[in-house]
Amino acid sequence: MGRRAGLRAVVWLLLWSGFGLPLMGQTEALPFQTKLDVIHQELSPKFCWFHPRVTAVPGAGKEGGPALIVTLQKHLGVSDHYSGVSYMRSDDLGKTWKGPTLPSELDWKKGPNDTDIAVADVTPGWHAPSGKVIAIGIKLLYSKAGEQLLAEPRSHQCTYAVYDPKTDRWSEWKNLETPDSDTKFHLVAPGCVQWLTEEDGSLLIPMYFNRPPHPYYTATVMRCRFDGETMTYVEHGDEISIPVERGICEPSLVKYGGEYYLTLRNDLKGYVTKGKDGLHYAPIKEWTFDDGSDLGSYNTQQHWLSHSDGLFLTYTRRGANNDHIPRNRAPIFLAQVDPEKLQVIRATEQAVIPERGVMLGNFGAAAINEGESWITDGEYYMGEKPHEKGANGSLFAARILWSRPNRMMSPGK
Repeated sequence: MGRRAGLRAVVWLLLWSGFGLPLMGQTEALPFQTKLDVIHQELSPKFCWFHPRVTAVPGAGKEGGPALIVTLQKHLGVSDHYSGVSYMRSDDLGKTWKGPTLPSELDWKKGPNDTDIAVADVTPGWHAPSGKVIAIGIKLLYSKAGEQLLAEPRSHQCTYAVYDPKTDRWSEWKNLETPDSDTKFHLVAPGCVQWLTEEDGSLLIPMYFNRPPHPYYTATVMRCRFDGETMTYVEHGDEISIPVERGICEPSLVKYGGEYYLTLRNDLKGYVTKGKDGLHYAPIKEWTFDDGSDLGSYNTQQHWLSHSDGLFLTYTRRGANNDHIPRNRAPIFLAQVDPEKLQVIRATEQAVIPERGVMLGNFGAAAINEGESWITDGEYYMGEKPHEKGANGSLFAARILWSRPNRMMSPGK
């Protein structure tokens, strides 16, 4: 289902923000339009497709365009209980799709004591030096009831699989070996994070870690090498946490204007910081709008879109007539960020994925080519009939169509 162009939504949301007028000192609004597509749709009382995330493989699609690879998996009803990782591929910029396909390499494996070894919260990314896609997520253990076994040693690890777009094949999952695995890095989770490939081919991967029964997660950024097959830990940077409601988790990283920006999840609110080298950061601050009011994003992730002419945050928040949605996790918003004051510019905010009566799940954000970036998400809905407000198990791609080319996506970037 959902693999033909006929299943794509034809809704056009003409969302112009700012019209190029100066905002907040030197920050100038970058106008954009949004086209909302449905890339897959499926209703089932037993599962819903969850956290679809996309990456572009330059030149691997038709007529020299990019191939698009989307990773996704089934949410199986129990909290944070996920199937093996499937993928979809489009060679015509999302007009048609193959999949979802579950390769045996990315499926569950049997673990000790009648457990299942799974991988969750995956983010794929293009690694230009090797010509491969790397999918990075969390290896975890499930009981037969679908519970995560956090107390087991190394039950949460950074794991990755490699996709070769030329052969359309995946490797098996491999674990990143880290120091202090019996102490500090007892649990290591690069879950739902945005990560970067540096110019020298190394990776900067945000993570959060913990050792039970310590109650608070700590975030950091790890620098790793990748030789086309194997990832190797090199070092990690500042260790960021707060003694509040689980601490800091699900950090996402972006580079813009020569600096590195981290957005950070906490149960009560979102936080942000920036630094010069990708490893070390200023003290974190709460996300606010440019009028100083609280952004209202809490107990969920935020992600970045970076354009040569502007930095953008995508998020959910309170105050959008959405108190009937758990954690106010719909709609999905996009807004431009003042990179100096680290505030969201309220006048640029647009809802890019709609609220249709249900929560939206863990989402992704990625650049596709010079002209567009995508925000991808799925409706958290299981059933045999559509929700009365419209939810029907759709996977959305909100195409952000930039008014000016993104020079960060020029050939060779």
